[in-house]
Amino acid sequence: MHHGAADLITNTDQGLLATLLPFVFDPEAGPHGALLGHVARNNDQWRIAARGESLVIVRGADAYISPGWYQSKREHGRVVPTWNYVTAHVYGNLIVHDDPVWVENLVRRLTAKHEAARAEPWSVDDAPEKFVAGQLRAIVGVELAITRIEAKAKLSQNRPEADVAAVIEGLRERGDEQAAQDVAEANRERLTG
Repeated sequence: MHHGAADLITNTDQGLLATLLPFVFDPEAGPHGALLGHVARNNDQWRIAARGESLVIVRGADAYISPGWYQSKREHGRVVPTWNYVTAHVYGNLIVHDDPVWVENLVRRLTAKHEAARAEPWSVDDAPEKFVAGQLRAIVGVELAITRIEAKAKLSQNRPEADVAAVIEGLRERGDEQAAQDVAEANRERLTG
């Protein structure tokens, strides 16, 4: 799964703060790796000290699952709607990087990650140097040094094979291709025998 942005949540003396941020994973940063991102300089979240652990919520595809898709509905009717999803709660200690060199390196990594699939990828060097320097002054780097990860995927694993196949078909018909792929992948062994 390809993640671009996730929710950073910090507990502060002023209460909980949350911001949706672009992140890149750095497996070399510490024993469990780190999530690296940036916030706007005018976003108070980087200025207000986090108390204890911080949390990043990474979401995958999610989708409403209609009981009308289930073969079980036709057999016995004992079915209800549900929601399928993939999520990870990434906990760690938040480190602020108000350092232009660190921030520029991060921006280059994020750009390379998201431009990699393009036939003609844009580069930070494509913009005028003074413009880039001004943009870099407007952001501050953040690093979540990961201490633990709690991941969960609810992808119709509890349903009979016929219901799972029907969920995949229903999701595809509705245009939820990523959710359909996630259900198919999570249930592949069951569906292929």
